[in-house]
Order: sequence, then structure tokens, then C-alpha cells
Amino acid sequence: MSGKTALVTGATGFLGRQVVKAFQSHDWTVKGTGYSRADGVNTLKVDLANPAEIEMALEGVKPQVVIHCAANRFPDKVDADPAGTRALNIEASRALAQQCAARGAVLVYVSTDYVFAGRPGDAPYEADAPTGPTNLYGQTKLDGEGAVLGAFEEGAGGQQGVGGGGGGAVVLRVPVLYGEVEGGRNAESAVNCLMDVVMGGEGKAGTVKMDHWALRYPTNTEDVARVCYDVAVRYLGEENKASLPRVLQFSSEDKYTKYEMCQLFGEIMGAPIDRIVPNTEGNDPKASVQRPYDCHLSTRALKDIGIDVSTQDFVGWWRRECRAFRH
Repeated sequence: MSGKTALVTGATGFLGRQVVKAFQSHDWTVKGTGYSRADGVNTLKVDLANPAEIEMALEGVKPQVVIHCAANRFPDKVDADPAGTRALNIEASRALAQQCAARGAVLVYVSTDYVFAGRPGDAPYEADAPTGPTNLYGQTKLDGEGAVLGAFEEGAGGQQGVGGGGGGAVVLRVPVLYGEVEGGRNAESAVNCLMDVVMGGEGKAGTVKMDHWALRYPTNTEDVARVCYDVAVRYLGEENKASLPRVLQFSSEDKYTKYEMCQLFGEIMGAPIDRIVPNTEGNDPKASVQRPYDCHLSTRALKDIGIDVSTQDFVGWWRRECRAFRH
């Protein structure tokens, strides 16, 4: 597959950095888009809200594959900026998909498990299960899925997600992510930041309430990046793209509440977590962001097309990672 070119949106971000590495490791030419941290060389400064800038980037890079990682992905930040979130998560995704469809590129749109309601007893969710987001973040990502698949459908006479000229779109839903952060910025991840909660508590008064209700399936960014690469290659090499599924899902099978993750981090680091108090109450009905209880994603659709769905062990990864933390 050498001689191929990929474009990764959000390439300076938490997942995007690993996706860039995954393609580079297979000798692809990789360009990224970014905004505040773009270097203008490997990562192009592109305002994804501006279709003309998207078009210019695609025209310059001429990728066979585009991995769309860029999104406003923190539910509380989404609620604080609904208009900006819709512009990025939905409209920018639509514009990108239209351009990819016109150029015959394969587009992988990274989505979320939060497109599901996550009610007790419903999980695991198959890729074709009924959706029902509980918050605006999940809704904007679900609308983004529809925008992307619809843009390709328009260029293919009604075959959803299949564009003219050999291109195609596929949605890849993933759960909460953890992994390597840049410059110690654990805030990049809703999982990694729990390490800061565990390690930042010495000498501080007061307790921290930590959710011990919702079930999470933390998945490593390196694993997701590998799957993005494998999916892109699979779809690029398939002449009859209409035979492939339009929606795929990837997840680890490691299951924890946020409080249980804090317990693990405390054990690994030899740090007391007495001030972290488990909260089993679930959602505050008055909270603007309602979080689902269990959105465990089935990986059956990936397995069916021959993609490796194995993942790193959560505890094992953190034990290795934290050698650098220990004194």
C-alpha cells in the first residue's frame, strides 16, 4: 500500500496523533489538519468551518483516505457552545464528506458510543441498533453520521455511504478513550484526567465525588488508530463498496466505572484515594448533560469484515505507563 496518501483531521489532537503514526508506520504519506497547533508543514492550518479551506487542503494533499477525528467531544463543552459544536460536528463533517465524495476518497468518520441511550439492559449495542442520544454531544455526532453518509449517497444515486469514483464513507463509533497524552496534558482524556484526581489530592481538604454508576469501556487510542488504518485499507481495496457496512464499532471489553478507575490508579501509584467518594446516584435530573448508563458497543460488524478487534489490557497499559510516574 505504499505510495498512498492519507489526510487526518484533528491531527494534533488526542486520537489524531496516533492515527497519523499508524499510517506512517505503514509507509503512507500523511498530512494532518489542525488549527491552533498546526505547523503549516505536516499539519496544515485548516478552519474546518470554512468549506473553501477544506477544499484547498484536499486539492493540495490529494488523499485517497481521510480520517475525520476533529470534533468537539467533551459533553459539557458542547452544552456551553451548541452553535459552534453543530458547525464542527455536523456542518464541517458534511462539507468534508461532499468534497471526499467528489474526489473519490474514502472517508472514515470517527463517532461515539453516546449516539445510544445506554439504558440498563440494552447493551451491548449492535451497529444497526436504534439510536437515542441522551445529550447534545451524542446528538451532534449522530447528526454528523447522517450528514457524512448522506453526502456520499447524493453522489451515488442512493447507495448510502458510497460515492462516485471509487470513494466511500464509513462511520466508526468508539467509546471513551485513554492513552498517550502530549506534554502531560491528562485533560485530553476523560480517563487520563482521573490520574490527576488521584495524584493531586495529597494535603487537600474536602472530598471529591466520583461517578460509580455509569459503566465505561476505556479503549486505547493506539488500538483505535490501528483499526482506523485497517478499515481504510479494507474499504479502499474493495471494488464493490456497497457490499461493506456503512457503520462499524470498536471497543475494548474492559469495563469500569470512573470510581473503579480511580481505585486502580490509586493501587498502581500506591496513592490513597480516601478523599474520593463513590457516587452511585446516577444522573442529577437537573444537570444539563445527562450521561448514559451503559453504551457498550458490539464489534461484530468489524469482525465480520475481517478486522482485528483485539485491544491492549487497561491495567497492563497503565502499569507500564506509570513506571515513569513512580519514585
